[in-house]
Amino acid sequence: SEGRILDIGRTTRIFPPHIRKALTARDQGCAFPNCTIPAPWCEAHHTTYWSHGGPTNTDNGTLLCSHHHHLIHKEQWTIHMRSGVPWFIPPPHIDPHQKPRRNHHHRT
Repeated sequence: SEGRILDIGRTTRIFPPHIRKALTARDQGCAFPNCTIPAPWCEAHHTTYWSHGGPTNTDNGTLLCSHHHHLIHKEQWTIHMRSGVPWFIPPPHIDPHQKPRRNHHHRT
């Protein structure tokens, strides 16, 4: 309602409150498949890591609970946005076919 910009590029690594609100409206909680953790308990994650040049915006952000945020980094999952929905691709040692998955708990 305030007309704020939802893409601040590389200005800052931290997701400001207005972008976090947009991520909360979209993801409604941890976006990792089958996770039920609500949005207030989640962290904003850059799908293309900040250290790899990823911008701070809604298209490059998703909400993850602390457990799944660490898992993404440790196990080398990748996240792709499809029509505004985060899809998670497991590493080959978890799923040799690397079948994309998404969270259906927060969305109908």
